[in-house]
Amino acid sequence: MTSLFIGVGKMGLPMARHLSHAGHALCVTDLDGVRLQMAREAGLPVSTDVAADLGQAPWVFSSLPHDQALVAVAEQVAAQARAGTVWIDTSTVSMAASAQAAQRCQAAGIRYLRVTVSGNNHMAEAAQLTVLASGARADYDALLPALRCWGPHHFYLGDAEQARLMKLVINLMIAQTSAMLAEAMTLGRQGGLDWQTLWQVVGASAVASPIMKAKSQQLGRPLGERDFSPTFTVHQMLKDIGLIMQAGADLHVPLTQTSQTQQWMQAAIAQGDGELDYAAIIRVVERSAGLTGEA
Repeated sequence: MTSLFIGVGKMGLPMARHLSHAGHALCVTDLDGVRLQMAREAGLPVSTDVAADLGQAPWVFSSLPHDQALVAVAEQVAAQARAGTVWIDTSTVSMAASAQAAQRCQAAGIRYLRVTVSGNNHMAEAAQLTVLASGARADYDALLPALRCWGPHHFYLGDAEQARLMKLVINLMIAQTSAMLAEAMTLGRQGGLDWQTLWQVVGASAVASPIMKAKSQQLGRPLGERDFSPTFTVHQMLKDIGLIMQAGADLHVPLTQTSQTQQWMQAAIAQGDGELDYAAIIRVVERSAGLTGEA
């Protein structure tokens, strides 16, 4: 039987393609006609009757942009999919919205597996994502052979919203890495250190984490050359930080440093850098130190 993949954006399209290449029959749908055309060009069948395909699909995958989309798809799946269908959602959303979706699915007899993924769209293309899952263990075990086509690392974290929280924990650290770089690189540049040399030394030092190395080399146009072409934009990171801050409030955890990073992301947008890579908060801190122009 044919499964359905809802949402073939920058992450969803390569994940759907990997499932297809691994031999899983599926069709795809998206509200964006451009993304559907890209899916066609990638050789993926496009659904012509989503309600009918939902009613037949044993598995429904989704990759969605925000809480509102998740809740809307939950209503659609609950109304149109068969009882016993497994819905596998990979979105970065709040625990509250995910719990709301879970309640709707439970009432309709839909089995709901939260499968968040850590990594950017280039890692999705290369099948190098880290898969974080929560929900019924039996459903995870049944889906694991399919999930392996997305990347080499897989973690089952619990029976409820643990995968959502783990994704926010990781993204908090990614956001804070950019904030740390912003202060460190500005300090070095203000003191007269060469920009490219700064990146070379950091990349060879004890603090050279994979994310720092990725930032210095991304897309072949490294930040060492002050290219802020996005793998993940300031706007996208600000959305995730909002989810992180809400989780902190819900769990009574002070996130003081993350709050500062949130303000720098806001400043980046106000200064016209919202569609650049989230590392563009380096430019925000540089401006606050009186540095103008490029290094």
